[in-house]
Parts: sequence; C-alpha cells; structure tokens
Amino acid sequence: MMIGQSGRRARTSIALAATAVTGALVLTACGGDSSATSGDGKLKVVASFYPMEFLAQQIGKDHVQVTDLTAPGVEPHDLELTAKQVGAVQKADAIVYLKGLQPTVDQAVGQASTQHKVDATAASPLVDHHLPAEGQEGEAHKHDGPAGDPHIWLDPTRYAAIAKSVGDEFAKADPAHAEEYRKNTDELVTKLGALDQEFRDGLKDAKTKTFVTSHAAFGYLADHYGLTQVAINGVDPESEPTPARLADVQKAAKDNGVTTIFFETLVSPKLADTVAKDLGLRTAVLDPLEGVKDPAKDDYLSVMKQNLANLQAALGTPGSATATPSSTPTAG
Repeated sequence: MMIGQSGRRARTSIALAATAVTGALVLTACGGDSSATSGDGKLKVVASFYPMEFLAQQIGKDHVQVTDLTAPGVEPHDLELTAKQVGAVQKADAIVYLKGLQPTVDQAVGQASTQHKVDATAASPLVDHHLPAEGQEGEAHKHDGPAGDPHIWLDPTRYAAIAKSVGDEFAKADPAHAEEYRKNTDELVTKLGALDQEFRDGLKDAKTKTFVTSHAAFGYLADHYGLTQVAINGVDPESEPTPARLADVQKAAKDNGVTTIFFETLVSPKLADTVAKDLGLRTAVLDPLEGVKDPAKDDYLSVMKQNLANLQAALGTPGSATATPSSTPTAG
C-alpha cells in the first residue's frame, strides 16, 4: 500500500510546483497563534487521510472543523493535491498526518506556517515489515515511501499513542478548550483499550495463528496479537509476486490449515481470488482502514470489530461466524 512510483512522484511534484504561488499567497500568520481558530470559533484542522481524520474528529468534536485531504473510498497513496487543498493546509490551525506516506502532503505540510503539526510516526515509530525484494520479479524494489510499514493505526495500542499526541497538540492550539480535548482523548484511548482487549480475547483460542493477505498491511496487528501474516505481496499492492513467492504462500497455507485468503476494499481482489481458486479456499475482506467508503455508516471502531470477526472465522475460533463478505470455496 505504500508504493511511490517515479511517474506518480513526477506528477505530484509538477502539481505542487504549479500551486506553489497559490500556496505562498494563502500563507497566514494564524498558524503561529496558539489560540487561532476559524471565523466560527472552531479550530481549523487538516487530516491527511481517514485514520488521522477519525482521531481529529473524535478528539476535537464540536470545537474543530476537519478537512480530510483524501476523499472517502480513495486509495491515499494516489492522492495528488489540488491548489485548493494546498491552500487548506497552509491556512490550517493544526495538521494531523503520517510523514512519508503521501509525498505531496509532506511537501505542503513543510510549507505550512502553523506550529501545530502532529506526525503520527513521532508517536509510534515505524517498523520494517517488508518482504525480501517486495516479492517482485527482478531486482529488489526501492521504496519511495516511509522507511518502514506505515500501517501503525491497525494496532489499537499504537493508535492510542497517536491519539494522545493529537489531544496534546489540540490543547496547545486552542487552550480555551484544552480540558475538553483531554477529556475526549481519554475517552477515545479507553475505547481503543477495550478494542485491544476484544482482539486479545477473541483470538486467543484460534486453531491456527496464520492468515494470508493479498499484501502485507497487517504486520503491526499480527505482531501485537501473536499472529503470523503471510502476504502474497509486500506492503506494495501493485507489485507482481514471483513464482517462488506464490509457492511459499501456497505451502504456508497448506501447512497451517488456512481456509481464507484476505483481500481489501480499495484494491482489486483479483490476485487474492486467483490464489484462493488455486487452493480451493474462501476469500474475505480484511480492511486496512486507509479509507472508509461510507463514514456515515462505518468508522474505525466498527470496521476493526468486523476485521476481528473475519479473522476469528478464518482462524477457526470456537463459536465464530463465517467471515463477511464470505464466499464458498472455489473449485481448485
């Protein structure tokens, strides 16, 4: 999920260059003011993509006006900022982002004058979960993205650490509502702690601890709950796995009693379907939560609980239901 292809980087660099003048014109002094708010009294917050938006909304509630740079249902790595979005970043009172994930966002944030910037990786440093050579044909893939796996929000305890940083920064940016930000942060951290316990309890009696995904987005989740992630691709979902990698996946699936191949919501399930068909297995969704298609219907907590239910079904947890969306085993 963290590919930064040279063509894409070239396009985004051109886009930012074209909007540099616009960005310079909209720079304001309000970003350096610790009590700066929008005309309606709300703190103007820019979030880079859904996991950061969720934190900003849950912690800021009625005291913030949150702009998400990545639209619902859009793969965040494909984001190319418009002039209007660059302007929003420059005028923000606070910015919540994950450094290294979206190059155009990083450049815009670097140009912003606000003192209130929350980089998620500062609260939860990245770990390298890459596969050797990213499972690709030919030479090893050179990463243009973060120096590690960016999917830190999929471990609720790491996500809670980021939440605390957001709460602290909002309190500095808007001291008049500092106590409410702290209260909201504590409530969210409590919910994330309860979610963590649900995962611990829900996975402890699983028959197998191994699950297969279309790409390696779940390394932090696997590490935290004592599971083994077997990924067809590395953290880059657009790479093509080598025949050797496919053979390794098939062997791991057979050796560990795997019943399900997981795919995700924002990337084509074609690869997962092909592997599942070859092995006569089911497919189901394991959502990396980089975006939520319908925020009015789902949020981080509800999708994570569905992920837990799907993992329980795939790993053979006693009493678990069939993973959803589910399919019958395909003929192999």
